[in-house]
Amino acid sequence: MPTWLSSSLRCWSIITFSLALAACDGAPKFRSTDITGAEYGKSLELPDTSGRVRRLEDFRGKAVLLNFWATWCGPCKVEMPWFVEMQKQYGPQGLQIIGVALDDSGKEAIQKFAKEMGVNYTILQGHDAVGDAYGAVGLPTTYFIDRGGKIIDSDSGLVSRSEIEENVKKALSDGKAEAETARSKTKIAS
Repeated sequence: MPTWLSSSLRCWSIITFSLALAACDGAPKFRSTDITGAEYGKSLELPDTSGRVRRLEDFRGKAVLLNFWATWCGPCKVEMPWFVEMQKQYGPQGLQIIGVALDDSGKEAIQKFAKEMGVNYTILQGHDAVGDAYGAVGLPTTYFIDRGGKIIDSDSGLVSRSEIEENVKKALSDGKAEAETARSKTKIAS
């Protein structure tokens, strides 16, 4: 084999491995970034599985676990039961889990899958452009958003349940004062 061909193959192997590694858990971590305001420009507006358009801004004042997933994603299937349990446990404290399905399989398939998984949280129908806008380079990708609308952490790939739960607790406690101030201003304006 010619030397140039051997070098090219070696280079492509390294690039392919690096891309695969990045897709597994190399997504950048986001810290203290406002995603619900016009300044950041990553507002989310997608239909849920019943066709109702939901906006991320509608959940301001709640801690949000924003999870990008797909029906074909094995690690997504592992963490979804954890999310069901966390929605039950932390929902009354102000947690809202939102799953964004990045599937081409259609609304009915997503609904069926969510029902089979016992999903008790909001499922939105997304598309690749939405995942790309959030930097979701692999699945699952999860963002933890505090009550004030700031991303406080993110995970790409499957992580432990305890790590997810730790970030949920942090999201519930962070931004509480900002959210209460915003609610008070809304009440006064009404």
